[in-house]
Amino acid sequence: MTESDLHRAVAKLDDPLDMSSLEFFQRARERLRFDVPQGLTDPNVLAPTGDFGTDVMLQIIAKEKPLRPAAVLIPVVEREMPTVLLTTRAAHLNEHAGQISFPGGKIETSDGSPLDAALREADEEIGLKRDFVDPIGYLDVYATGFGFRIMPVVARVKPGFDLTVSKDEVDDVFEVPLAFLMDPVNHQVGTKEFRGMQRSFYEMPFEQRYIWGATAGMLRALYERIYL
Repeated sequence: MTESDLHRAVAKLDDPLDMSSLEFFQRARERLRFDVPQGLTDPNVLAPTGDFGTDVMLQIIAKEKPLRPAAVLIPVVEREMPTVLLTTRAAHLNEHAGQISFPGGKIETSDGSPLDAALREADEEIGLKRDFVDPIGYLDVYATGFGFRIMPVVARVKPGFDLTVSKDEVDDVFEVPLAFLMDPVNHQVGTKEFRGMQRSFYEMPFEQRYIWGATAGMLRALYERIYL
């Protein structure tokens, strides 16, 4: 086998279009854990994003805004071709109204862990019952410009669930093929200005849906952890 043949073989192995549900969940279990990073609750701990403008923004926000620990569920539905369950936030909300998101929210004092918070919020927001959810592990903490420190919980979701959407929080629930979200060809990069600096963010338009910001950023983090 030549070196070019080897590169093609490796690329095919990591092609999201070729990864089955079984392979995805097996690799996720090998690479994810339930250790809670210090950065979830310590404003002085920030993981670099690789984008100078974003890193500077997060450093400024950490000093100016109170830290807001949160957790979201990244529900990967175990279909023949796996999908990711996403929500459209209610249009009347004060923050991120109408944006595409994962089920999740603030970690309450009554929650025993970020996992408990993510499962509780998924039940409250869209009626996804814990019996259908098999948690796999945490990604790295994701910090936002609103002061949130988000703990993303990757989980396998068994098909057959019935959802009851809370209209106070969610306008819509839908599924997007995991292969689309994990294909780097679909990981577009946008830019915004923050106090005179340019910072970048990911966006993943899918049909009529605009997936961007923190949601797209966490999906990109999932890709980097599982596929690279």
